[in-house]
Amino acid sequence: MQLLTLATRHGIATSHSNRIFPEAGGLMSYGTDAVDVYRQVGAYTGQILKGAKPADLPVVQSTKFELVINMLTAKVLGIKVPPGLLASANKV
Repeated sequence: MQLLTLATRHGIATSHSNRIFPEAGGLMSYGTDAVDVYRQVGAYTGQILKGAKPADLPVVQSTKFELVINMLTAKVLGIKVPPGLLASANKV
């Protein structure tokens, strides 16, 4: 996570698509909920193992997204996170 260390050291806010980055020191992330994606993959695989043809299965898109904000990083960078954004975050 050298990128996160350098970004913080130089006062650069970072935004990511995976929650592991703000948990490791990045400012925030917004993206699909990994657990939900794995659940969908399992259901899809189960249908194929039961005999469904992959070409006949519908395309599935994620419907569950999560916003994660690292308040410690925001404080270090001098960023005031608006209350509305904090209220909509899944994890702060």
